[in-house]
Amino acid sequence: MLLTEVTDKKSRRIFLDMVETIYRGDPYYVRPLDQEIERVFNPETNSFFLHGEAVRWILKDDNGKVIGRVAAFINKRKAFTFQQPTGGMGFFEVINNKEAANLLFNTCRDWLAARGMEAMDGPINFGENDVFWGLLVEGFMHPGIGMNYNPPYYKEFFESYGFKFYFEQISNHLDLTKNFPDRFWKIAEWAMRKKELTFRHFEFSLQEKFMNDMKEVYDDAWKFHENYTPLDKATMIKGIEKAKPFMDPELIWFAYYEDEPVAFLVHFPDVNQIIKHLHGKLHLFNKLKFLWLKYRKTMTRTRIVIMGVKPKYQRFGVESGIFFYLDKVMKKNPHITEVELGWVGDFNPKMRALHESVGAVFAKRHVTYRKLFNETVEFQRSTIIPVDTKDRVIKGGE
Repeated sequence: MLLTEVTDKKSRRIFLDMVETIYRGDPYYVRPLDQEIERVFNPETNSFFLHGEAVRWILKDDNGKVIGRVAAFINKRKAFTFQQPTGGMGFFEVINNKEAANLLFNTCRDWLAARGMEAMDGPINFGENDVFWGLLVEGFMHPGIGMNYNPPYYKEFFESYGFKFYFEQISNHLDLTKNFPDRFWKIAEWAMRKKELTFRHFEFSLQEKFMNDMKEVYDDAWKFHENYTPLDKATMIKGIEKAKPFMDPELIWFAYYEDEPVAFLVHFPDVNQIIKHLHGKLHLFNKLKFLWLKYRKTMTRTRIVIMGVKPKYQRFGVESGIFFYLDKVMKKNPHITEVELGWVGDFNPKMRALHESVGAVFAKRHVTYRKLFNETVEFQRSTIIPVDTKDRVIKGGE
């Protein structure tokens, strides 16, 4: 077998097209747009290169046939926040061959170790964890936008190599043809009676304000997580710009308490229902096809990408208030019949409880694995975000 680093246009094309070998004939697989993958590895479009580095490889068999690919990366803002300096690997694809899989894993390990890392997480993204993150181990169905999809046999490859379960990510589905539970409406009505609490959906004309509000809420809501780093505003803006062709401003909501931003929810139509028909390409013909499929209301699902509530306001029913307004928006769009609430880690029990409160049911399970390079070191799973974060804020974070 021959491993080659991706360094030029030809090898980049091979890296992208390799997925056709793995997923040909799979009715559920959605090939991401090539340009989205390339943005991850382009320093001009990925701000993580300002504090990190990345590399990728392709693997060929002895006959020159491409049989695998992988990438490795270091996010220096997060790498040293763990007990062991930890890098990442992802964009892993390989035929059903354990020797080939181990060669790809070894290559990532050696590259990371040479740069001072003592562990690697995978499969993850060289970017925020809302896209291309985690290995699908249960729920092999249509993937929502940005969600990893892979063959079932990858799980055995990861675990036999020595990757251990670091945390799991659950995506639940909400059937909009069914009514929300009565208990939800009672909480929503209680929240709506608070005159100090107001709700607004996103507006492009006020993008700067809403981006600042989102960052303020996120940084406060996630600061108790073990590897928290402040939300990068440049990344947020790029995400919104990228989503403009298919996003609906009325699906992104903010909550305010006496004009203080206290919560937000980012919610997109599932553009994967269109991308599935584009086979990774966005040339002129496919751009026209995109517009036509959008006009035909092909997107019947949506996906909640991220939600945050400041700990101080987590018992104010803010989440229910946001869903109250979302329900009104959905009623204006009857072609949308399903929402994917994804993904929520097992380290976030409060958000999982919210999913249950609106009647969502289990759909998919992804796992983020961690491999310690020194196997004599005691492995530790991801820590749980404390349920009492509001109390901790009030008491000064003690």
